[in-house]
Amino acid sequence: MDFDTATRQRMAAIEANWDERTPIHAASQFYARDPEAWFAPYEWEDLGPLTGRDVLHLQCHLGTETLAFARRGAGTVTGLDVSDSSCTSARRLAAAAGLAVEYVRANVYDAVEALGNRRFDVVYTGKGALLFLPDLTRWAAQVAGLLRPGGVAYVVEFHPLFSSLGVMPGDSLLLRNDYLAGRGAREVDATCTYTDGPPLTGATASYEWAHGLGEVVTALIGAGLTISSLRESDEIPWPNWPGMEPTANGFFRLPASAPKIPLVYALRATAG
Repeated sequence: MDFDTATRQRMAAIEANWDERTPIHAASQFYARDPEAWFAPYEWEDLGPLTGRDVLHLQCHLGTETLAFARRGAGTVTGLDVSDSSCTSARRLAAAAGLAVEYVRANVYDAVEALGNRRFDVVYTGKGALLFLPDLTRWAAQVAGLLRPGGVAYVVEFHPLFSSLGVMPGDSLLLRNDYLAGRGAREVDATCTYTDGPPLTGATASYEWAHGLGEVVTALIGAGLTISSLRESDEIPWPNWPGMEPTANGFFRLPASAPKIPLVYALRATAG
């Protein structure tokens, strides 16, 4: 992982922040849901049958989604995360569920080396991962290096528009953050994490980088992958803002009176 000193320091702060978040998340009601409840139906449609396929979940945190791949009959399932605390908790959850999942502690930029140059049929990255990465070109090169010929990279991520919006007084949604890259890292220093539970007390600082949809697509194409589909959805797995309404899938969307905007995108790409 060859980054300048300032970027390495920011990434170390992110790692420490996730180490502190992990026990709060592991004990939260937010994560006490069926693993498959994190997935929209179109995700399983895009992924297709997993029976016998080797699946890698990058930036897996507690491994909640990772467990769903094992339950769906994947041949082998591996999760990778930068947080040692997350990997430890993920191993406990997999053991409690009686599921065979391997968890590897490594930075995603070192994934190919950390996994011993193994190749996978599916490389998945889930919601809320890419904003912690400073360089998508290097990320995409790692993804490509982890796939077998014909393998699938599946990126299901919060839409850059979702990440740009914030709640203002009166519960109005306005643009608060950058949609596009170009202004470097945004420092986020907060004692509250996004789940229920106690506040953080130590490693409260973290950093986020904006990545427009065009940047994600261009990075993956530049790494030699072929984009086969790109969906945009107005549903997310939890009510992030006041007034969001439940959907038939158990997800949430803005009220019918609000503009219909994308909150999540799902990109499927294949290796040559």
